[in-house]
Amino acid sequence: MDKTEITDWALANGWQIIAGAPSLTKPSRPQEAIVRLVLKATVVHLEVKKPAGQWQKFAGLAYSKIEADSEGGMPLGLGFENMPGFTMLMRENKDRQVFSSMR
Repeated sequence: MDKTEITDWALANGWQIIAGAPSLTKPSRPQEAIVRLVLKATVVHLEVKKPAGQWQKFAGLAYSKIEADSEGGMPLGLGFENMPGFTMLMRENKDRQVFSSMR
């Protein structure tokens, strides 16, 4: 996958651009990112915000090593499947986007 494909996947799955990076937010504070994808020239980093407010790199991989899921799920290689509660957080963000567009 490349930078554009990862960004398109993220935006289609509940992520939003906050401070220039695709991000997931807390359900209780939708303007505060707690997970983000930092898209560099050759690599992408998955970062998680610690309670103290600092970003911690959870995973990082070259674009060439990230594979699209054949069934349209999460890209393989960044460790999304190893992050507890990640799928639920992504679903909550996507649901919030869908319901806010219905208003």
